[in-house]
Amino acid sequence: MTDTPLSSTGSDPKILHRLRAWWSGETATPVKRVQFDQQLTPWLFVLPQLAVVVIFFYWPSVQAVTSSFYIEDPFGFGATFVGMENYADALNSSEYLSTAAFTAFFCVLVTALALGFGLLLAVKADKVIRGAETYKTLLISVYAIAPPVAGLIGMMFFDMHMGPFTKLAALFGYELKVGINYWDTATALIVIAVWKQIPYNFIFFLSGLQSVPVSVREAALIDAKSGWRRFRDVTLPLLAPTAFFLLIINITYTMFDTFPIIDVIVKDKPANNPMTLVYKVYLDGFKGNDIGGSSAQSVILMIVVAVLTVLQFRFLERRVHYG
Repeated sequence: MTDTPLSSTGSDPKILHRLRAWWSGETATPVKRVQFDQQLTPWLFVLPQLAVVVIFFYWPSVQAVTSSFYIEDPFGFGATFVGMENYADALNSSEYLSTAAFTAFFCVLVTALALGFGLLLAVKADKVIRGAETYKTLLISVYAIAPPVAGLIGMMFFDMHMGPFTKLAALFGYELKVGINYWDTATALIVIAVWKQIPYNFIFFLSGLQSVPVSVREAALIDAKSGWRRFRDVTLPLLAPTAFFLLIINITYTMFDTFPIIDVIVKDKPANNPMTLVYKVYLDGFKGNDIGGSSAQSVILMIVVAVLTVLQFRFLERRVHYG
């Protein structure tokens, strides 16, 4: 087919135009673009969102960076420029390094357990036939609980006087002292954080499992009789993009979104309890009135967030395929 015979047919020019567009791979119908009479009109539509971003993100970030180079009077009467001294004090402090070490341990353990249990429950839910909706609803319902409420529920379970977990530990001859003993408190924080995050991972893993084509499952069933081998060689590689996405999300959750849980558990408790870096920023800034030191710590956390964001865009976007 060429343009010459089409033009010599004497047919409707609109039909010829559509045929030429179809043959060349172009769209026959022009794309309509929204145009404004005034150049300032589109800016007025995005102005509220820009205002929110500037007021609640950029302005506090600039203030934190600026304050990190000063020692400020807690009553607001003045500030002394000290350069990088606040950063040096934070990075050379044994207390800060201990908190950083616990934060890394907390992140790794909570992320691994939350991902593992979420994947396990998703695999089991994918096989449930009778009562599947009830099973899924019960697992997902925990996600609707706000983090402070989750911390309050966890504190009730680990209460030293009437908590069921405390009584269970007493049956094995161990006295659980959450809020007093360092590792007992750490165990409670890890258990509550994992319990709160499992439903989120469960939702994504279950969606990923249900998106696996039936033909792939049937082929895997023929090639491998072992259920573990089918999961390892077929299902798990197909879930790799989802797992990588959840890995980044869970690390971010453990570092920042567990703040309400930690606050409920260790608030008004002895000072030797474990905490994460984000909670130490709060204690030093709002409790200790060390504005410059807490600002320096917050800038360090901002750098961590920036690194995580780069990892997301550099590795996650190339591995996740939609459609």
